[in-house]
Amino acid sequence: MIQVEFTSEFHPGWNKIAGVSVTGKNVRIDIGEYFFRYENPSWLVCDWTGVRDELLNAIETEATAVEQMALDHIREHGRTTDDPGDVLKIAEETTSFLFRDELLSEPGLVQLGVKARHLRMLREVGTLMALNRVELSGKISNVGPAWMFPVACKVVYGLEETEARLVDELYHGTWFDERRRVEAVKANAALGGKLVHGCQSQVDMRGGAVVPFGVDLTEFRRELRHFGDDWIERVEACDR
Repeated sequence: MIQVEFTSEFHPGWNKIAGVSVTGKNVRIDIGEYFFRYENPSWLVCDWTGVRDELLNAIETEATAVEQMALDHIREHGRTTDDPGDVLKIAEETTSFLFRDELLSEPGLVQLGVKARHLRMLREVGTLMALNRVELSGKISNVGPAWMFPVACKVVYGLEETEARLVDELYHGTWFDERRRVEAVKANAALGGKLVHGCQSQVDMRGGAVVPFGVDLTEFRRELRHFGDDWIERVEACDR
């Protein structure tokens, strides 16, 4: 059983997801019920305070790309933990930065009709997504309903298809803004890697994951093509 107390309350709709029990700020996850796979319960992380203080303000140069800066930070400060609660707390800090409410005034988000509730969804689902794991070989070793987060959002928050696709685009596209993309590259170092989309070329609700630099993306995509539809159906079944 995974138990963690977050700094903010989680939406009670998470109780619809198999294996998840939410009471205010307290979240309990039954490993056997929640995960579709749980083969390697260890994670590479960096403490958020270090990412915040040392990496977020670092400036890309013609000699060092932002991705290299993130990788160097992980090499220097990364640590392996087998405590999922530790991972979730770091993920909460990471997503609280990436999807902070102060960004709602940005013109692009105003035009898209993005509201505070959408950012809350991204914070919550992004936090639980941190428990997923992809090996360097590309094998997906840990995966639960939050991986397919657009579908999970339909179940948890009662979204229609159009709104779920909006959330999907917000997560993957970093709002189609280079400054936001750079922020995301740096912030995701706290979770030990880089964001890779499950969707390829089109929005198909396959979510994504923060994976290690150097991952075999060919095997990753093969696995997701093979198992993705089944995982989506299992998340959808939580709402029946």
